[in-house]
Amino acid sequence: MKLGLSSYSLLGALNSKEMSIIDAVQWVADQGGEHVEIVPNLGFNFEEDPMLIDKVREKAAEVGIDISNYAIGANFITDSDEDFQAEIERVKKEVDIANRLGVKFMRHDVASRPIPETTIQQFQADLPKLTVACREIADYANQYGIITSVENHGYYIQASDRVQTLVNHVDRPNFKSTLDIGNFLCVDEDPVVATKNNIAYASVVHFKDFFHRPAHLNPGEGWMQTASGNYLRGTIVGHGDIDIREVIKVVKAAGFDGYISVEFEGMEECKQASKIGMANVRRLWDEV
Repeated sequence: MKLGLSSYSLLGALNSKEMSIIDAVQWVADQGGEHVEIVPNLGFNFEEDPMLIDKVREKAAEVGIDISNYAIGANFITDSDEDFQAEIERVKKEVDIANRLGVKFMRHDVASRPIPETTIQQFQADLPKLTVACREIADYANQYGIITSVENHGYYIQASDRVQTLVNHVDRPNFKSTLDIGNFLCVDEDPVVATKNNIAYASVVHFKDFFHRPAHLNPGEGWMQTASGNYLRGTIVGHGDIDIREVIKVVKAAGFDGYISVEFEGMEECKQASKIGMANVRRLWDEV
């Protein structure tokens, strides 16, 4: 496997201007990372500075690490057919940016709805339209040799069976899943079991950790709620309640040998948290 970091993990330093995205690429290499995942519009913006695309690619080459994955937002639940097609065309332009960065993996979101509307009935109703969008983008990305993917997040397309269903309906060899081991908890699904369900569909794997508390033990400020009302707080990978060792066993048993991105979104200082998280994943990978 190749271990690296999502630029999202350094959001605190990027937002405060302590780091630029160029500094972040250097920092990942300095920590022994083998790749960096680029998440735009969080601390930096390619639209405002298109030349930054080339600078990021050149910096990664200079420090000898890969740009593994380009991860963007998208939502194909729209008010009109015109808006639906416009969103597809917008994402295609992001595919062009991914190609300019030199990546071969790109994650785009697919759909978002308020939690009360995230029923299985609504998912089944939306599935044909979502399939059309993902298929058209995957076919467009294929000219560049890029594998597109859906990540399990956003409450709606988050459970492992929904991810599988979408991937199988799109039915393109270059449409897979960016598998985030922690995000399954947001819909109250056990990360070990859900990773077993989805690892065969994974193009890139995110390692994330959460503290978890049941709904009747409201821990107060700083926590988010799951789909069923339990509580989560992001933390350093290896410090939380996810059984990281068992997840690693699942990933290794499946023969996954690609990019693993540490993704930190907790309250701790982001550079220290990212450094410890990467070290923990590397150590546990070697131990299990």
